[in-house]
Amino acid sequence: MRALRCAYALPALAVLGGAVLGTPTAVADNKRLNDGVVANVYTVQHQAGCDTDIEINPKLRLAAQWHTNDVVNNRALNGDIGSDGSTVTDRARKAGYDGAVAETVATNPALAISGVELINQWYHRPDYHAIMADCANVDIGVWSENLIDRTVVVAVYGKGDSAPPAQGPGRAFGQPG
Repeated sequence: MRALRCAYALPALAVLGGAVLGTPTAVADNKRLNDGVVANVYTVQHQAGCDTDIEINPKLRLAAQWHTNDVVNNRALNGDIGSDGSTVTDRARKAGYDGAVAETVATNPALAISGVELINQWYHRPDYHAIMADCANVDIGVWSENLIDRTVVVAVYGKGDSAPPAQGPGRAFGQPG
């Protein structure tokens, strides 16, 4: 009788184990959230009287991605300084952006954050509102990452870039040549 129970239990365990091992990992595509941040910043700027159109800059997006990943992976971080002591200016220069920059960071203790929650956090913080409403900020890069218990969004703003494009043929952006 005991051998019979084991005979039924082993296939069930194998099926269960295969289901767990075969479960794909969820990967969030935050393009909609990131683009929504850009649209909301555009709105804040135009409410402030700006007549320029803020544009997505891949160099600033890379700088935002680096800091987002740093904040996601280092729970002691919750602001502009990286785990290596880097500033937003350091990260923007490393990404190839040559203009003056500023940054806004949001950390939400949940799997996700809505664009409304995010913009409300930044809008009601005087220092972040001033960054978003600054008409001289003509470039932006936004990146966000989600963990099961934490979402981080970083926006890096730039006042113009005179450096040549960092992306070259035959290599991914941000990778050594």
